[in-house]
Amino acid sequence: MTAADAPPIILVHGTRFSAGQWSPQLTVLQEDFPVAAVDLPGHGARSAQSWSLNAATEIIASAVDSLDRGPALVVGHSLGGYASLEFARRCPERLRGLVLAGASASTRGPWATPYRWVAGIVPRIPADRLARWNDRLLRRRYPPEVVEATIRSGYAFHTLPAAWGEVLGCFDAGAMRHVAAPVLILNGEKDTVFRSGEMDFVRAHPRARVELIPRAGHLANFDDPDAFTEAVCRFARHLSVRS
Repeated sequence: MTAADAPPIILVHGTRFSAGQWSPQLTVLQEDFPVAAVDLPGHGARSAQSWSLNAATEIIASAVDSLDRGPALVVGHSLGGYASLEFARRCPERLRGLVLAGASASTRGPWATPYRWVAGIVPRIPADRLARWNDRLLRRRYPPEVVEATIRSGYAFHTLPAAWGEVLGCFDAGAMRHVAAPVLILNGEKDTVFRSGEMDFVRAHPRARVELIPRAGHLANFDDPDAFTEAVCRFARHLSVRS
């Protein structure tokens, strides 16, 4: 793969986080690929912006255009995965490939009930308390080089009800029919909930496959940064060969 062949990569973070979630991946990916990590509306540097899937799609599209290298490989985690699915539907001409990480569960039906409950209860807890809980959890589970950028960027608890309020009820495996590009479903082996529909998602797309990160959970890019990054790199190189 030459520098000219390398597909641009856009990284889209998950619930409550920001572009800082991708610091372990950015360091490696930028050696071989044009790459950018975005803040979704209501998160990170866009904390004051109101959430909407429409705005999220526009942000991803602007990031693709900013790299000025044509259609991109979009990597979306959790909430960012569902936003990336919406981007794939609305902007197929800008998409070269899609990685869904922790985003292959239906957000319709009974699976959505616990997340509706969380979205309802989060606003009742002071944000500073939630931030302290998250800081302690991340620092207890992961080394500083993996999570300090996420911690410094802060958390978007205020956006969670609106974001999941829109996403819940919108996505199931049928969304894969609107994705024209190849898809890698990249899940943590132990991410039981968000893996729940992975085979349905695969069956709904002729060029989709599943890869699991052994022993990893929902935050697979934190649990095993090297394995996650290498999986993205392999998929990107595969897209380059196919082009």
